[in-house]
Amino acid sequence: MVLSETAHRNHDRWFPGHTSTLKVTDPEFIELFDTFAFDEADSQVHLDDRTRLMVILAALIASQALGEYKVMLRAALTVGVTPVELKELVYQAVPYCGIAVVFDFLHATNELLTDAGVKLPLEGQSSTTPATRVERGLAIQKAIFGEAIDRMREASPADQLHIQDHLSGNCFGDYYTRTGLDLRQRELLTFSMLLALRGCEAQVKGHVRGNLQVGNDRATLLSVITQLLPYLGYPRTLNALQALNEVLPASE
Repeated sequence: MVLSETAHRNHDRWFPGHTSTLKVTDPEFIELFDTFAFDEADSQVHLDDRTRLMVILAALIASQALGEYKVMLRAALTVGVTPVELKELVYQAVPYCGIAVVFDFLHATNELLTDAGVKLPLEGQSSTTPATRVERGLAIQKAIFGEAIDRMREASPADQLHIQDHLSGNCFGDYYTRTGLDLRQRELLTFSMLLALRGCEAQVKGHVRGNLQVGNDRATLLSVITQLLPYLGYPRTLNALQALNEVLPASE
């Protein structure tokens, strides 16, 4: 197989002047992978480069793929993803993947930004206070998921209600209210993380609905799934596709 001109062009857009070491040691594999990822799959994705790189980074965090994350982090800076957006993306992963996973990715991001001449810490993006975080978070939850939030809280056993409070105050009040990324971007990144995690199909379905509510339609979500296919493989991709089809069936 000869690497197509389209794959060459798309790869160079993200990695200008870069020659992969695998191209030397595993040239046949690189031709297979790059032709698929940067030509065949690429042609079915209708997202701008900045969004493509951000959803890939989000999925790589959830997959605990630190090596590939570092590679794609450089590409993200190349296509214009800002330092603030990168840091907010990493922060957004904490309530979904946990700090035990995100810790190394945060340090890797800081190292790359520092090497690129970015002065840390960046300007703060928090928009809530300890007094407003729960109220603001609950409001965002309801804006995304509607009356289902009230039903979920009403159905919660008394000894578990604190988890619902934490969802409102921490997951949504501490993170979704931050500036640097808008609500559509945060929901798209969350969708990317959830489909990359194993065993989270119920949450994937919930955030398909959430994405639709904030303006990310079926075509956008299908593009995300397609973009992530080369990086996540078929099982998780097909699971995400099934969840999407169950919530938002394809129109005839």
